[in-house]
Amino acid sequence: MAFKRISDLGDLTGKTAVVRVDLNVPMADGKVSDDTRLQAVKPTVDAIAALGGRSILLAHFGRPKGEVVPEMSLKPVVPALASVLGRSVGFAELGDELPDDEVVVIENTRFFPGEEKNDPALAKKFAALGDVYVNDAFSAAHRAHASTEAVAHLLPSAAGETMGAELEALEKALGEPKRPVVAVVGGAKVSSKLAVLENLVAKVNHLIIGGGMANTFLYAQGYDVGASLCEKDLKDTALRILENAQKADCAVHLPTDVVVAKEFKACAENKVKAVDAVAQDEMILDAGPATVSTLTKVLAECKTLVWNGPMGAFEMEPFDAATVGLAQAAGKLTDEGKLLTVAGGGDTVAALAHAGVKDNFTHISTAGGAFLEWMEGKELPGVVALG
Repeated sequence: MAFKRISDLGDLTGKTAVVRVDLNVPMADGKVSDDTRLQAVKPTVDAIAALGGRSILLAHFGRPKGEVVPEMSLKPVVPALASVLGRSVGFAELGDELPDDEVVVIENTRFFPGEEKNDPALAKKFAALGDVYVNDAFSAAHRAHASTEAVAHLLPSAAGETMGAELEALEKALGEPKRPVVAVVGGAKVSSKLAVLENLVAKVNHLIIGGGMANTFLYAQGYDVGASLCEKDLKDTALRILENAQKADCAVHLPTDVVVAKEFKACAENKVKAVDAVAQDEMILDAGPATVSTLTKVLAECKTLVWNGPMGAFEMEPFDAATVGLAQAAGKLTDEGKLLTVAGGGDTVAALAHAGVKDNFTHISTAGGAFLEWMEGKELPGVVALG
């Protein structure tokens, strides 16, 4: 995975960097309610400033679909960004005269129909804002848009500090990992992660399947999953994945015991049962303690872990136990220097935070779609353009 870094752009004294960032932050009452993505911008702006350069930031906000939607303006984000950066931050419409601030935010790129069409004419307008281009928005790297792909071909280009760190972590996880490699893939539906599973069985040594997805695989193997969430129409697909895993010498781990309940709600009356003892009116809502014990031993045998998705209905106690138990085991192994851990996806980040190990993992990606497409083995246009 070859790409240039900001340091490769040379002396930037008197020059301007056009920087694609992720400012798609949550808002409440007109103010930023979580500045995590703003914090991620700071290392890149600081690196550019250290080389003498100025930053012009491009970003999208929401899904205005090529129309000007006042409620999706980036202007309300500017005060919070200025506070995080500790620099003066200006704001401008594309085509306006730029203010003299150290950093300038350009209005929502998706206000332009040409953005999502990867329009060369719009890319030229973005390129005209500066002398070099830096992409620091991994979360948008799976989209071939004017501000993520086309513009990269018009200026000397590099990956930002946050994006560079992300790409290096991903390379260590699946590109050239230390083996054995184990992947945890959970979530509700197999259908949403088919490509992920099919790619991983050819790349990892162990594949742990959890959440509602596991029910489909158990059903495919002949188990009665009762009233559980299950995509029965994907029985043949699940069997094909298991067959491909066997051919690739990838060990697939499914629950051997499960936590069942008759109601899908927090603190519902529940029981731990073997996978062959689920009643018709029972739902599998989590993996059981014996499964967690077995999987913890699998983690201890491995050198690299890639994690996407929870092991059960982690939003509701006590059906968070398997996710929390396995996540804490992974966090402990990471702290001991025995396991490199990379995780990503919205539910995954929330689950690891819930387990109290968000800061223990080697790397956690906040990019949803881009992280999944990377796990699927797809090339990301925004990254390829930097090569």
